[in-house]
Amino acid sequence: MAVEQTEALRNRTALAVREAEDIITITPPPPTQELITLQSADPSAVAAIKARMAEVDMSNTQTIIKFGSKAQEDLTAISDEMLDGVRNKDVGPAGNSLRKMVTTIRGFDVSELAPGEKPGFLARIWNWIMGKSASTADFVAQYEQVRGQIDNIQDELLTHETKLLKDIKFLDKLYDSSLSFYDELALYIAAGEAKLADLDETEIPAKERYVAEAPENDGVLRAQELRDLRAARDDLERRVYDLKLTRQVTMQSLPSIRLVQENDKSLVNKINSTLVNTVPLWQTQLAQAVTIQRSRDAAGTVKDATDLTNELLTKNADNLQMANREVREQMERGVFDIEAVKTANQSLIDTINESLAIADEGKKKRADAEMELERMEEELKKTLSSAKARRDGTGDNVGTSAG
Repeated sequence: MAVEQTEALRNRTALAVREAEDIITITPPPPTQELITLQSADPSAVAAIKARMAEVDMSNTQTIIKFGSKAQEDLTAISDEMLDGVRNKDVGPAGNSLRKMVTTIRGFDVSELAPGEKPGFLARIWNWIMGKSASTADFVAQYEQVRGQIDNIQDELLTHETKLLKDIKFLDKLYDSSLSFYDELALYIAAGEAKLADLDETEIPAKERYVAEAPENDGVLRAQELRDLRAARDDLERRVYDLKLTRQVTMQSLPSIRLVQENDKSLVNKINSTLVNTVPLWQTQLAQAVTIQRSRDAAGTVKDATDLTNELLTKNADNLQMANREVREQMERGVFDIEAVKTANQSLIDTINESLAIADEGKKKRADAEMELERMEEELKKTLSSAKARRDGTGDNVGTSAG
């Protein structure tokens, strides 16, 4: 479905580009600035000037007021049609869509694919087994989202381009109508000036003679007719002057119309350049970025597998070395470690020496105790002997007194 929509969008783009090329190459002729006169006009223009002179009835003020108004009818119709088209527009200017496209493209950050921190050993084993890459998946999802936004903006740009092309066509019509109005005003101005010259040279002098020859009772009426004719002549002169001003304003509006048209054409060219060059180039670069990222992801997976294999080999070699060392050490050990036997032998010697020392100490203490017992026994004997001698003599009295 997305492929069909993209193909239809491309077809619409190609058609719009061809139509724009056909329209924006049209250049209407510039206006002539010189005013023509009845005397200098060619025969066809002379007939046209005389036909417009016939529209003026000096006795009818309305013909003077409306003199030259028919020339503006086509111009007014084209202007009203264009204004209706402007009022019916319900979308923003094309420049907003161009800015939106630039913002969307800039918002797609390819630098987000830069590798981050290296995952741990178990995490790398898991990613290698599962074969998943979150960065690539997110990148592709973002690519699909941005591509959809670009397609929508392309559709908006085509809509804007269609409206701009319609505006250019309307401006061509408006320019042609203004140019026709400009040339038609020249005919009316020439007709007005020719009519004024005829009035000044023929009709008014004839009316003046008619007043001068009037009877006394008709003099007032004929004089009023002369004043009315002169007033109508002045009105026509003012009307011709207004037509000259209108022609000057019209001449000034023609470059303005062309300027607006050229701006629209430039914007159409910019839209065409964006649709034909910028968007396909961006899509190509983006597709390359996706392909490069997938290649990088595949290379990263191969690298992770290789690193994992090398790491497994290294760790297995290290584990084998450690296990072999432990086994050989245990195999080369005796039933009892010499250090343990040495420690036990020293402890036994220390125990025997301590026992002998304790025995010698006990023997010495017993000898000392025997000597102390003998001394105490001797002292006791002496004391008992003294006590007996005292009971036989002086010793009793002394002992009694002492008691």
